[in-house]
Amino acid sequence: MPLLNHLLSLAVLGVSAVPSVLSFTPGFNYGSQKVRGVNLGGWLVLEPWITPSIFENTNNVNIVDEWTFGKYQDYNTAQAALQNHWNTWITEDDFEAIAAAGLNHVRLPIGYWAFEVGPGEPYISGQQAYLQKAITWASNHNLKLIIDLHGAPGSQNGFDNSGQRMSYPTWQSNQTNVDRTNNIIKTIVSMVDLQYQTVPIIAPLNEPAGFDGDSVLTVVKQYWLDSYANIRSPDGSSSPQSNTVELIHDAFQDLSYWNGFMTYANGYEGVAMDTHIYQMFSDAQVAYNYSQHIAEACSHGSSLANFDLWVIVGEWTPASTDCAKWLNGRGTGARYDGTLSNTTPVGSCTGKTGSATSFSSDYKNFMRQYWEAQVISYEKGSGWIQWTWKAENADDWSYQAGLSNGWIPQDPTKLDYPNICG
Repeated sequence: MPLLNHLLSLAVLGVSAVPSVLSFTPGFNYGSQKVRGVNLGGWLVLEPWITPSIFENTNNVNIVDEWTFGKYQDYNTAQAALQNHWNTWITEDDFEAIAAAGLNHVRLPIGYWAFEVGPGEPYISGQQAYLQKAITWASNHNLKLIIDLHGAPGSQNGFDNSGQRMSYPTWQSNQTNVDRTNNIIKTIVSMVDLQYQTVPIIAPLNEPAGFDGDSVLTVVKQYWLDSYANIRSPDGSSSPQSNTVELIHDAFQDLSYWNGFMTYANGYEGVAMDTHIYQMFSDAQVAYNYSQHIAEACSHGSSLANFDLWVIVGEWTPASTDCAKWLNGRGTGARYDGTLSNTTPVGSCTGKTGSATSFSSDYKNFMRQYWEAQVISYEKGSGWIQWTWKAENADDWSYQAGLSNGWIPQDPTKLDYPNICG
């Protein structure tokens, strides 16, 4: 939470609250130091648009996510492809490069199936060994690692990046799904609780589908409360014991929806909010011109600055279109060029994604301005974690490509346009 709010809360609660405050020492000074990080997308949870080659190599158009990757292939074939991908997509060299770029956090998406596969579920596990490697590499390079449960049983959003693409998520409709997810969080906590200096945050569920209404939101709110107990009080006691922060997600609701939820004033400590900000997944936003994209980025600063928890923009990008191949799912097109069904084209995708060698200097200059506007705005809150470190053929989304091609600075605090938001 903002320091002033924290101090006011202390004053209201009285001196008796001070010992518990002093005993909570997370592995990073959230609220006073800015989170500057990058996501390791597409590594331990496959995404067709990040690594299209893995899906193309199956020669099966029905393989659209990690569930179908296991379901529609010979087990040994699928397992070998995954093992090779896990060994090569992210290595310690990437952690070294991320640290050299002046970043302090990595967010690591992982699916529930890394920890438990139920009867009849076609998922292939083996990711835990790479999670352990990632923790070691983060420690070696003085990076903080956020473990992000990106997929839950039944799918919490129906997105391919939850592991299972479906028209309507089913996680929230079956208590067994929720119980399994709670147990997986307990497993993760038991693995990393004492490593809070390197793993200061656990995000117990990525992007639950709050846009589907109260049937989801009611379950999500209870799940955030249950996860608080599992993460902050792993010994089952009534008072928080651990130094691990719980990072909840806004479930696609306005931050104002969550005002007062799990705040320090209401008896919670070590809770942060994750919000994801993209400007290409609606017809209106994908049609913005450059100045409109920048203005909208700048507009988020005040709500982030005034929110009553630490708030991290845990996903965002300098990409401004949905042109990246299969960004909207394997076999689907883009809003921007009208190849997604029932959309009106804005323009051509040529020179907007793929290799940066096709990008004009004007476009790269815009991406630099747009990147800086977002960083300035999001640092009005507790900081940011860009999506994503690398992609096979979508340089507009790649932090690595941005560093190489000049729209991301080698030091994220050295800005060319420090006054772009006014």
